[in-house]
Amino acid sequence: MSHINEMWCCHWKWKLQHCLYLFILYIICMQQAAHGCYNCRTVLTDPSGVFTSPCYPSDYPNSQACKWIIRAPHGFIIQLTFSDFDIEEAPGCIYDSLTLDNGESPMNLCGITAKGLSYNSTGNEMIVSFKSDFSIQKKGFNASYVRIAVSLRNQKVIIPQDPDADAVSVAETVLVPELSQFTLCFEATKSSSDDNDDWKIFSYTDASSKEFFGFGKTAKGHFLSISDTQCILDNALPQNAEFFTGTFEQLCVVGDSFSGTIGVYAKSIYHNTYCPDMFGKVIPGNGRLVLGSNSNEVSSLNGDIYNFRLWNFTMNAQTLANLSCDVKGNIVDWENEFWSIPTSALKAENNLSCGSYLIPSSAIEPTSCANLGSLCQATVNATTPTPPTVTTNMPDTNRTDKPNNGGLFYRISITVFSYNSNSESKVHDVVAEWLNHTFQNWNYTVYVVNISIQPGTIKEAVREKRNIDSKRFEVLALLVYNATNNINLEEQDIRQKLINNNESIAEGYRLHTVEVDPVEKCLAEENPPNYFWPDTRPTVTNFTFCHGSSVQIASRTCYLGLQNYTSYWGQPDLRNCTENAADIANQLLNLTGEGQQLTSDKVNDVVQKLKKIVNDEEIDESLGSTVVTIFSNILNSSDSVLAASSSEALKTIDALALKIQFTGPSMSISTRNLALGVSSVNSTSFKGSSFSVSPQNNASDFQIDFDKDQTNAIASVILPPSLLKNLSQDDFEVISRAQFTFFNKNGLFQDAETPGNLTSFVVACSIGNITIRDLQEYVKITIKHTKIQEDPKPTCVFWDMAKNGGNGGWNPTGCKVQADSNENETVCLCNHLTHFGVLMDLQGTATEIDAQNTKILTFITYIGCGISAIFSAATLLTYIAFEKLRRDYPSKILMNLSTALLFLNLTFLLDGWIASFDIDGLCIAIAALLHYFLLATFTWMGLEAVHMYIALVKVFNTYIRRYILKFCIIGWGLPALVIAIVLASTNKNASRVYGKELYGRDATGQGGDDFCWIKNKVVFYVTCAGYFGIMFLLNVAMFVVVMVQICGRNGKRTNRTLKEEILRNLRSVVSLTFLLGMTWGFAFFAWGPLTLPFLYLFSIFNSLQGLFIFVFHCAMKENVQKQWRRHLCCGRFRLADNSDWSKTATNIIKKSSDNLGKSLSSSSIGSNSTYLTSKSKSTTNTYCKRSSHTENIFVDKPPSKFAQEDGEQTSIIPVHQVIDKVKGYCNSHSDNFYKNIIMSDTFSHSTKF
Repeated sequence: MSHINEMWCCHWKWKLQHCLYLFILYIICMQQAAHGCYNCRTVLTDPSGVFTSPCYPSDYPNSQACKWIIRAPHGFIIQLTFSDFDIEEAPGCIYDSLTLDNGESPMNLCGITAKGLSYNSTGNEMIVSFKSDFSIQKKGFNASYVRIAVSLRNQKVIIPQDPDADAVSVAETVLVPELSQFTLCFEATKSSSDDNDDWKIFSYTDASSKEFFGFGKTAKGHFLSISDTQCILDNALPQNAEFFTGTFEQLCVVGDSFSGTIGVYAKSIYHNTYCPDMFGKVIPGNGRLVLGSNSNEVSSLNGDIYNFRLWNFTMNAQTLANLSCDVKGNIVDWENEFWSIPTSALKAENNLSCGSYLIPSSAIEPTSCANLGSLCQATVNATTPTPPTVTTNMPDTNRTDKPNNGGLFYRISITVFSYNSNSESKVHDVVAEWLNHTFQNWNYTVYVVNISIQPGTIKEAVREKRNIDSKRFEVLALLVYNATNNINLEEQDIRQKLINNNESIAEGYRLHTVEVDPVEKCLAEENPPNYFWPDTRPTVTNFTFCHGSSVQIASRTCYLGLQNYTSYWGQPDLRNCTENAADIANQLLNLTGEGQQLTSDKVNDVVQKLKKIVNDEEIDESLGSTVVTIFSNILNSSDSVLAASSSEALKTIDALALKIQFTGPSMSISTRNLALGVSSVNSTSFKGSSFSVSPQNNASDFQIDFDKDQTNAIASVILPPSLLKNLSQDDFEVISRAQFTFFNKNGLFQDAETPGNLTSFVVACSIGNITIRDLQEYVKITIKHTKIQEDPKPTCVFWDMAKNGGNGGWNPTGCKVQADSNENETVCLCNHLTHFGVLMDLQGTATEIDAQNTKILTFITYIGCGISAIFSAATLLTYIAFEKLRRDYPSKILMNLSTALLFLNLTFLLDGWIASFDIDGLCIAIAALLHYFLLATFTWMGLEAVHMYIALVKVFNTYIRRYILKFCIIGWGLPALVIAIVLASTNKNASRVYGKELYGRDATGQGGDDFCWIKNKVVFYVTCAGYFGIMFLLNVAMFVVVMVQICGRNGKRTNRTLKEEILRNLRSVVSLTFLLGMTWGFAFFAWGPLTLPFLYLFSIFNSLQGLFIFVFHCAMKENVQKQWRRHLCCGRFRLADNSDWSKTATNIIKKSSDNLGKSLSSSSIGSNSTYLTSKSKSTTNTYCKRSSHTENIFVDKPPSKFAQEDGEQTSIIPVHQVIDKVKGYCNSHSDNFYKNIIMSDTFSHSTKF
């Protein structure tokens, strides 16, 4: 029986073994069949293509995991379309599914629902993943993809027919200004099947949907509407046929409300149409512009629109004829950021007039394998070179959650142990042979093109353990993969291949570790500005259009470093992007030559091109002469033509004089309207210099002379020998030239704010690129008048580029007229004390006060600040010395305010002295400290107001833990935070905010002192004026509330006469005014004719604020006087230590019942407004026993509130509640006594908030 059982077991073991073999064979065959019909893990980079599910159109195999990565250059998106789609259907696609990741949100597809549908990516990459489970196969899918240009220049817009559903409008970030003049250009097509003659192309409406601007057609013809007025344009359009057809044609419309004319430029013909109803019609701003009709009453044009541009000025026929795609609309342009367009309305085309040249980009191969070995070089040469990839300047939309793989180059790092040889060359040969053998006849075409060996001795402990004498070598190799047929090679496959062939390495060598990494791409960057380079694989050259050009190409190559096999960017090749500056200048010279009519726009274009030449090119004398001549030609234009570009023109002329290269001691360029002279300057031996300009004999140009007699000169400048004495060492070393410019015409100098007329030529002189001021000797400037002045009253002025919002204007500061001026010429002599009002000089007029007032204000400021510092210190020392005075919260707040005032005054007094050292870092530090203590003073004045409000108004249930600590954090921490933010915003260049400036000059620019303070106006107005404005409003509000509360209580509980009440309240007002810093508000009233009076008030009261606080809130306080008499006086003036209570019983009736007006110091206000403590309660009971209910009130009843802090127990009852109850049981004299107790400092320290 056992024999039979053994036979039976063997039989079944043999069967099971064979079944297992058959199952494994089936699995292997199925996998081979699946992989044999299709490789489904690849990267697709062609401009268009097709991919399918594995084995399509046959059923896809089981257990598939496919992934297609479709990539396009920047500026494109991917559009994927499924022509066939059949995947096993299940709820939620839980079995077989296709996952589409468009860069925003992945979606799962299954069944047949996606057939015929298209999907767009949000960026330039789309990932398609497909998986199948172990059962049920379907036909799969067939998908095609194409890249679509994202740039609006490469797309037209299908005009929506339903304005409510898919509106195409200008983006909300684009603000349309009020238009009295405009130029509008667009291209449009009309469907041939549309016979409708009542439509609109665009409409501009306000918030109430009232139309103010539009273009369309009615039965009367094509029209332009402005503010409910239509102008028919058919007379200006070509008459032979309908203008809008199936092809795009540009139409430009020019409107001018001042003349009532509408210009139409179509098919290279310009026509004017007079529309009298348009005269004076202005298109309002801040409306909404939509393409098509904005209402259902009028249909939209059934067609497409392209390149819609809008300007807020008019263009003439010549400008429109030369209008190119590069001229962007300054109000609306055909760029993505100007529009809000639904995806369904966009359609890309390759034949658009302003579209980019779109060259498809196929799979990227190495274009150069220099120094990578003969194998790689041969492989590359065998491939067909691909055309350059032109990328548009679009934002990088690559997904950041995917690895940034290079794909074609792999870096292999191998650790090899050698047991036979320590020769690096031997190891190199062995490893090279092994690598070539490993990758020979592999499914992937790869080449090992470079190997480097680095020896490394194995650790001693490991060697002893193995008892083997071996050496470790680090091998670094570069692998090149020829990616044919878009088959993706993963680094894991390479690593596994090497590990599997470990045994085949030569005897005596052993593979220890293997690391494979793809060589990284060169990451996207912008270099130089306006040139964007996308992620690029090593050895690939990337191409893009030159900035501002649609023809010229710039290139940049991503190189591969052979030392460590990493990628790096080469320098951009911009040789094709630079035009010859001399050729451009000559073209501009012809454009501006005699007989040419220059418009404002044309002058602006010329100035911009000259600015680019001057800034970007090296300027020699020849090119500089051409540029000066062009500017001279421009000066022949009228003032109205020059107005818009005058500021840029002057800056460019200054830059030209600073940059022009010359040989010899000097050079000069003279033209009809402009002369330029440059002279070399030796700063160490400078003994003065002079320039003069005079007319040449028998010539229209001028002649510049250096250091010569200026008898016949029409303008001259004499520089004193002391010109360079006060310069810093850095400025002194960089000086190399002096520039002199003479203007025969004054069209570039237009200042609407100056009432006087310019009656002379204009000259300019500068030394290098530095600012020179505070000269010991004047610069003497002599200028001839353009016409004889019968009664000359000249004013010497200079052109201040900072005036009028950066447009420039005349400024008389720093110059005065010399006495020997006459009717033919004027001689100008051109070359400071600080007062406290500068800190809050909102109007900036402190530097424009006359010399006498400036000296008086400065004297008041410094004397007042000194006195204020002394008495602030006295107040602070008094409260520090006497412990009883600082027990309550208000006294502690007063101490902090006095500390801030003390340091503010001391810092201000030291500021001018420190500025005289001319040390930038020290000046910045003192300016920041002055700024900090000023803000701290404002903050503590605001906290005084907050405390008064809590004490006198919110007296019920008010308890704040760590009251003074929180106040200190706010009082000292908030200003520190503001200063820290200001310094952090300077980007480590604090001199942009803080620094030395000249304050206190008189109207002629004389005098003045250096002062370290805030230089940046924005920082001053925000952190000083704005900060104080907030505190000022808070303090005013608290001042009114507190005064109302005080007056109300005094009126209810007083037997004083009206005169006494008024005087007491007046004293309260004055004391609170200084405590809360109300006098700082005088800065807000120092405007116009009131400037000087309020500056005096500002300087007097604020510089003496420390004195006033000492008088009203220290010297006049009864408890402070007692402490002084007790500890500082002797003889009959000394007060006994027990005097407080020894005379209490006799003085109860005599004392006033309300010391609120007298005790308006911060201490008394705090004490008077706090809650009655348990100590005060127990004391008052002894004086109210004549009423039988007194004991019940104060003893039998439980306290209304019980608070414990720092070991103290405090029963708190509101003050006025206690007073009202006590009045019912005690006589009027005891009422006065209670209030005296409430106000005394004996109990105020028990108060808790």
